[in-house]
Formats: sequence, structure tokens, C-alpha cells
Amino acid sequence: MDLSQCNQVQAIIGTIRHNEATLASEFSDTINTIPIMSLTSFSARPELLSPRLPHFIQLGDDISLHIQCISAIVGEFGWKKVTVIYELNNDFSSDPGILLSLSYSLKLVGSDIDNHLVFPSLSTLPDPKTTIENELNKLKRMSNRVYLIVHSSLELASMLCEKAKQIGLMEKGSVWIIPNEVAGLLDSVNSSVIFNMQGVVGFKTHFIEKSGAFRQFKFKFQRKFALEYPEEDNINPSIFALQTYDATKAIAKAANKSSQGKFERLSGKTFSKNGQLLQSPTFNIINVIGKSYREMAFWSPALGFSKNIVSHNKVMEISTNNDDSNGVFKTVYWPGESQSVPKGHNNEERTLKIAIPSNGAFTQFVNVEYDQGNNEPTVTGFSISIFEAAVKRLPYILNYTFFPFNGSYDEMVDHVYNKTLDAAVGDTSIVAYRYHLVEFSQPYIESGLHMVVTEQPAKSKETWMFLAAFTKEMWLMMTAMHVFVGFVIWLIEREVNEDLRGFGSMLWFLVTVLFYAHREPIRRPLAQVVLTPWLFAIFIVTNSFTASLTSITISQVKPSVLDIQTLKERNSPIGCDGNSFIVKYLTVVLKFKPENIRKINSMSDYPAAFDNKEIEAAFFVAPHAKVFLAKYSCKGFIKAGNTYRLGGFGFVFPKGSSLASDISEALLSMIESGETEQLEKEMLDGIENGRKANCSDLKSKGKNNTSIGLLPYLGLFSICSTIAILGLSCYMICWLVKNVETLTSHTVLTLTQVWRIWRWTTNIFGRCCSKLQSRIMRRVSSCTETRNAEENVTNSQQIPVVVELVDTVLAAHAS
Repeated sequence: MDLSQCNQVQAIIGTIRHNEATLASEFSDTINTIPIMSLTSFSARPELLSPRLPHFIQLGDDISLHIQCISAIVGEFGWKKVTVIYELNNDFSSDPGILLSLSYSLKLVGSDIDNHLVFPSLSTLPDPKTTIENELNKLKRMSNRVYLIVHSSLELASMLCEKAKQIGLMEKGSVWIIPNEVAGLLDSVNSSVIFNMQGVVGFKTHFIEKSGAFRQFKFKFQRKFALEYPEEDNINPSIFALQTYDATKAIAKAANKSSQGKFERLSGKTFSKNGQLLQSPTFNIINVIGKSYREMAFWSPALGFSKNIVSHNKVMEISTNNDDSNGVFKTVYWPGESQSVPKGHNNEERTLKIAIPSNGAFTQFVNVEYDQGNNEPTVTGFSISIFEAAVKRLPYILNYTFFPFNGSYDEMVDHVYNKTLDAAVGDTSIVAYRYHLVEFSQPYIESGLHMVVTEQPAKSKETWMFLAAFTKEMWLMMTAMHVFVGFVIWLIEREVNEDLRGFGSMLWFLVTVLFYAHREPIRRPLAQVVLTPWLFAIFIVTNSFTASLTSITISQVKPSVLDIQTLKERNSPIGCDGNSFIVKYLTVVLKFKPENIRKINSMSDYPAAFDNKEIEAAFFVAPHAKVFLAKYSCKGFIKAGNTYRLGGFGFVFPKGSSLASDISEALLSMIESGETEQLEKEMLDGIENGRKANCSDLKSKGKNNTSIGLLPYLGLFSICSTIAILGLSCYMICWLVKNVETLTSHTVLTLTQVWRIWRWTTNIFGRCCSKLQSRIMRRVSSCTETRNAEENVTNSQQIPVVVELVDTVLAAHAS
């Protein structure tokens, strides 16, 4: 404002920002007529330019080009997460679009902003070094190690690198990128600043140093600078000195050409095009190493990175001899004297806490067992094997420990979202409502929602298939009834019917009557009464047998429930894993009633639930359904209905985790090599082998599901058996009345013969007893007197017993 009041001032050159000039113009109208040359970077947004300053000319680069260059460097090395550091000044405080533009540019190269570190102007801080050290210590506790200084003064950048080196953030694995306003001044800093920035990558505006005009300017600058500042070592001019010199020279030429010292045409023709000084939007990519820095490549927004640059017709162009930008950064010296590209995180340094579901229904994917000695968990399963194989393919060592998680899958995902846990490994389904909370890896197995129900087995290929038409009880009852009725008819007819007198005739009658092919006439009415209901029963049973056998023969394996709509119409109970997302999916998407959903927490509980009619269908994700059917297919389960597509199984990481992309790349490599398929095959083969023993015991079960039992025919058999018993009773009574005399004579003759046999038997028995008595007496008298008193006493007690026994026998004989 003071300069604008001086009549001798014809233009102003300096680090004047647009909003500063706008504020000054509110108090001095003279500023609006004076050309102002700003050397600072700017945001090329017309809506931010004040119409009060028609002669405000910005000589610096558009800050959006800086953002694009930084993003290009990040994308070239593939860092997925970055930490943004910047100093608040008028540009960054007044234009939030700059950070939005940075975030958008980073997303275009597959990266995201993980953390922000904002510093106010150093002049406002009472203790800048302490403040910087405290903020950097906070960053050190985080995993990201890619630090982008997108806007900063040289003083702040120097302090940042100094404190970062002191606390260990300039060691191996870290990345620091400095902007143009810092890199462009490295020619003017002392050796201590260079020492603290070892391994830093940056970019600065490119200008041609081989032209005669520049060599002349450089000679004059060094001579004058050395005279005024003899203590300085580095006396090379920077881009800002060159821009100032060019602007001053241009103003001088314009003043000589203009009349009466007016500069109305200065901004319109001499300097600008759309308010910007014409210059090449090309940057040198530098790497601080040793006592200075080395230029590695060039970058322009149109052509990207290149090793070479040529000048043609005063327009800077990137040489097209190098089409492959991957060879540009073959050798970069990173912090910690490392030449290998840092991963951008400190996962190698700390141990990650990875959750696994400890109460999943399918232990084939994740199984947690505890050692009884030290209570340490042992984790196995298909999902664990996939993760461990993927970790082996990482280009670095990943330290981790598994943490058994006892909650639901959604709760486990929430803990990863809150960063209580570093990741989650298991059979976690990728679904939409989880996707906006966390980041999933590449699915390692495809998925979908399947409905499993009981099946109707086909029996047409069984050897004794026809026996399955009736139950065992039905076959036994039919055989017994048929033989009994046939025996009654044969008994009634055998006296008057010559065709039914022999036993063989009865057996043949039993066979032919089944097919209504019997030719033997039934003459007696009583036999006809017994046969009539049985013929009716045979008719019904044979037709039922034919129908049941036909049904068994032509039946195929069909589900007991065809589709989901049938389940909903019948209000059928259904089962699913209570810890998974399926409960929400069934109620929200498929519109099942919550009261019809049974939560089952173990795979082994599903068969019992089907057998007890607790559920009529079960819903599984595709990998779980495959395991369930592999283990229990012998029990008669089958998939039914439509398959609902889902996102597959994936591993869970926090949003923006660089480990997620590394694991995804490893999983893709495993899928392409067939390793994932091989691990799945090994899991299913193990289930198949364990199923054989169970299937042998269960093979006989379920055969009688369609067999006809005894109960439907119990009434008919009762009528037939009652009539047959009445007929048999009637026949026996009539036969007894008719043959009473013959029966009496036979009875008397039989009793006489029995009496004679009895008398003969008793005589023989009496004689035997007499002989036995005489032998016993002779034996007693022959005993010697030398026996001791105890034996005599014993004998004296035994002899009367024997004698008494003999007397009893003789008395019985006499009677």
C-alpha cells in the first residue's frame, strides 16, 4: 500500500498472494492500476480471482500441477495410503478445493489419504520444534509411513525432517516427498538441511540451463551474490531468482516501449495468457543424496515421466524415446540408505492382531482348539490355510497373531472398522452393508445363498426294491392271514372237495387265489363266507402294492420343498447360522417372518432339526452348503430353489489398508496357480472320507419312507380274521356233533390203553426200588467197626434216611 502511493512505482514484484492484494485494494484504489507480479504458486480457479485486480499476474506454477505431480509419484511406486502434511496459509485456508483435488488425484492412482497433519504458520507457534516433535510422535504410532509435504515453507520442512530423523521416521521403510517451494530452494540451503533430508524425493520447476541468456544471468547473479553474501557456500540461482529476473527484465522492456510510463497493455499482451505467464509445466524429479541432490527424471501433465527432455522451437517437450516409465526410477536412495522401494507401512515392525470367529457353525473353515496345558489356542481350517498361504507370497515378513473372537460376524467386522482389531480372517461373506465399513480382500472362494431340504430318494435300482412297497410288519401280517384263511377253507372243504383233500392242494390253492386263478370249486357255503372278504382284501392289497411299486420305480431324486415361495405360504420353519448375516438377509431381502427362523449354531445340529421336524429347510452360503452336503448327503439332503448370488468369502481389513491390496494380489496369484482349488479339494476329500462310516450306518434308514404300513389295512384284516375264526369255530362244533359216538369210542379205547401203560410202568418201577433197597442194606452191614465215632454217627444218621426213602417208594408202589 505504501509503494502504491509512490508515483515512481510502476510495478510490484514479490511473494504477494492474490487474497493479500485483494485486501489491500479495498483500502487503496491505486493498487488496482499497478501491475503486480506474484511469484507464488496459485490455484487456477477463476471464481477466486477478484475483478478489482485486472493487472494481477501470477508467475508461479498452478498448484493443481503440483498435486498431479505428487499423485503421479505416489502412483508410480504403488503406495495405497499416504499421510498429508501441509502448512496453513492464505491459499490453504481459503480454498478447501485444493485438498479435495489432492484426494481425487490420489484416488485416480489407487491411493487414499490416511492421516492429515496440519501446522499453522511457524510465527504463531510459541515453541515450533516441540509442537512438531509431538505431532510426529503421534504419526509414529500409526502404521502409514508415506509422508507428503504438499505445502510448506522451507523453514517448516527443515524442522520436520530434522525432528523426523531424531525420532526414527527417517529410517528404512519411510517415504518423504517435498513440494516445489522446498525442492526449488535446496540450492540455497546449508549442509545440515541436506543431511536431515537424506533419501527425500521431491520435484521442482524445470528451466533450461544451457541457453546463453541463462548463462549470462547466472554469471551476473553469482558475482553479485558472492559480493553481498561471502559467507554462503552455494551461490547458484534458484527458479524463483530466475522468475524474478525475467519479470523485472520484461517490465523494463515494456516500460521503454510504452508512452508516458503507462502499462495498460502490459498484462494483456506482454506477460499473460488468461492471466498466467507462459512457461513450461515441466518438473524435475529429484532425490536428495550425499551433499546435494540428483535429478532422476522429468514429469509433465501431458506425457508423464521420462528420462530425457529436448527443446524444439522454444517449447519443452518430453522425448518419446522412453515409452516405459518403469525404467525411470531404477535407482532411488530412500531414507535409511535403502535402495528397495518402501512398502509404505510398518506392518513388518509390529505384530498384527487378527480376529478369527471362534464360534462359527462350520469348523471346517475355522476351528479353534485350546491346549489343556497352557490354554493356548490352536487354529486350523480351510480359511486359515488360505490366509497363511497368501502371507507366504507377500514380499515382506508379516508378523501377526490370531485372536479368537466370540461374537457374531457383524460384531467382528465392527471391531475392525473401529480399529480395535487389525484384521479378521475366516469365512466372512462380502455383503453390501459391510463393504462401506471395512475393506475386503479379493474373494478367495465364490459364494451364494442355497436352500437345502430333504430329498425323495430313487429306489428303482435296488435289488429287493419290490419289498419296499410294504413295511416288514405288513408283509408278516399278510403272510399269516393268507395261510390262516387258506387253512380254514381247506379244513372245511377237504371232506367234500376232492381237489382240496391233500396238503399240497392247499398250498397250491394259497398261491392261485392271490391271482384269482384258482380252479378248485368251493362247494360249502361256510367256506365261501370265509373266502369272500379275503378275496376283497387281496384285491385292495394287490392294487396298493402295484401303485406303491410303480411310484418307487418311476420316482427320481426330488426335493421335499420346491421353492422359497412354498415355505413362505406354509409358514414353514427354516434354519440358518445364527451368527451370520443370513438371518438379516432372510428377513430383509427374502421377506421371511422372524418367528419362522430357527438359529442353529452347529453344522451337526441340522440333521437332528430335520428329523425332529423343527425345520423344513436350511439356508447356507454356497461354501457351507457344499461342506454340509459332502458330509450329510447320505441322510437324504438336496439343494432346492434358486441360488442367490453373493460376494464370496474375503478377509477383512480397515478402510484403506495397504495390507488388503497385498493380500488380494497374493490371493489372485493363488487362484491362478490352482492352489486355492487344491486346498478346497483337500478339505472336501477329508469330509468325504469321514462320511463313509456314518453313511454305512445310515444307509438302511429312510428306505421305508414311502412304504405302506399295516395301519391302513388293520380294519380290513380284523374283519377277515374274525370271519375266519367264526367259520373255523362253526366247523369244529358241527364236526364234534356229527362224530360224537366215534369220538367217544376212540376216547374210551385211548384211556384204556393209557391205563395199561400206567400199570406196567408202576410194576417195573416197584421192582427196581426193591432191588435198590436190598443193595443198600448189604452195603451198610459191610461197614467195618474201625470207623471213628464221627463216621459212625454220620452213618447212623444216614441209614434211617435211606430206609425211610425206600419205605416211601414201596408205599407208593403198593398204592
